[in-house]
Amino acid sequence: MSSRYDVAQVCLNGHLISDHAQSRPEFSKKFCPDCGAETVTQCPDCGQTIQGAVHSTYLTGGSRYLGRPPVQRTMTTSGSVRAFCHACGKPYPWTRAGIETAKALALEFEELNDAERIQLQASIDDLVTDTPKTNVAVVRFKKLMPKVGKHGADALKAILIDLIAEGAKKALWP
Repeated sequence: MSSRYDVAQVCLNGHLISDHAQSRPEFSKKFCPDCGAETVTQCPDCGQTIQGAVHSTYLTGGSRYLGRPPVQRTMTTSGSVRAFCHACGKPYPWTRAGIETAKALALEFEELNDAERIQLQASIDDLVTDTPKTNVAVVRFKKLMPKVGKHGADALKAILIDLIAEGAKKALWP
């Protein structure tokens, strides 16, 4: 069985336009129908294409007893919008924008003192990537969210839910 990635087309705000931009270009759009932002198919930092759906080719249905040759079939698995480029490791524009927005919101929480705001901002970087520091960031985040109240916590969750690492997401919002 062999596999290859198709190309994804994503708007600069992170909406998936097509995970088949190479094999089905007729579904591509210059601008996002949800937010109007420009769309891209390549990492702006390194120029590599954004990975989309996975096409896997395999053989099936042959029978040497009945004299039937196997038939080649292709199975496609849908792609998803990634936060970081697979080739250079840098955050995509939608990831950068989400991190900046979450950090800006953290500065608005008057319920936190200056040191807590700085801790919350630093924790955002560690929530987005899955590293040993992620667990510390989860603990800090959980400790600070009751202080900002339900509305503040919900606003921050709305920004971070699609950006943070899966482990952090499960720990924060099971």
